[in-house]
Amino acid sequence: MLNNKSILITGGTGTLGRGLVATLLKNYKVKKLVIFSRDELKQFEMQREFNSPEMRYFLGDVRDVERLKQAMRGIDFVIHAAALKQIPAAEYNPIECIKTNIHGAENVVQAALFNDVEKVVALSTDKAANPVNLYGATKLASDKLFVAANNIAGGHRTRFSVVRYGNVVNSRGSVIPFFQKLIADGKKELPVTDKRMTRFLITLEQGIQFILDSFARMQGGEIFVPKIPSANIMNIVEAVAPPTGISVHEIGIRPGEKLHEVMCPKDDSHLTIAFPDHFVIRPAIKFTFDIDYTVNQLGQKGQPVPEGFTYDSETNSEFLSFQEIQELMRS
Repeated sequence: MLNNKSILITGGTGTLGRGLVATLLKNYKVKKLVIFSRDELKQFEMQREFNSPEMRYFLGDVRDVERLKQAMRGIDFVIHAAALKQIPAAEYNPIECIKTNIHGAENVVQAALFNDVEKVVALSTDKAANPVNLYGATKLASDKLFVAANNIAGGHRTRFSVVRYGNVVNSRGSVIPFFQKLIADGKKELPVTDKRMTRFLITLEQGIQFILDSFARMQGGEIFVPKIPSANIMNIVEAVAPPTGISVHEIGIRPGEKLHEVMCPKDDSHLTIAFPDHFVIRPAIKFTFDIDYTVNQLGQKGQPVPEGFTYDSETNSEFLSFQEIQELMRS
């Protein structure tokens, strides 16, 4: 499906964007691969690693709809990864977070429709489900924009879907490299918000493949959620710092932080469909076209989940041991 296609990635200089580029160039014969981001230094550094003839680098901000329209000319598929993601920064700078995560999403929708892009997959987060912080609230609003965009497509072929998953192991800003740096700096104590805390964990490679698979599965309007394991924060500490005399200091939950994360809320159980390796949350609104979301574009069949079902990191059926977390870190 991705061969001979022109693909644009917003926020493409981040950890995920670089991983997507490496995978696309290695496994597919893409026609054109466009990186759209606002950081010229990161683009310069990325060009030294990825400089194949298919690559294009566009300086621009998702807040600028006209620049997005220019960048999407001739584009078939869009992966929207650009966002302001740091929870404390979002709490302190709410307007900036809203401009990028909500208005930026609106601009991506408008630019995709303007250029008759075939498919758009927008990346979300577990923090968008039952959000308690501004970052999660803006991503929930973004998810709603992309789902509803299928209703304003009119005569355009453009279809929009969302991919939602948890914490990426070893990505920038995640807790594992944070702990590792503290240990490397000689710290003898690791700060833990709450010893009961759990999180969903996914590897970068798993996240990338799930995004790319979603292009083949999508019909428009779905929120795709992978079935991935959870981990307890103390098992993560044990994996990062096996008994080495390092202690743990419990500092309490920070503003905007949850004890456990949710990806399929209980209130959406009537919309949730279970497939073998993922869930689909179908749209709550009715589209101008009819879609049977229990069968995807690959012919895979799913089943509605029971009423009251929730998919959260606390009650998840699969938990990682500290040895399994270590294996994920090495991978």
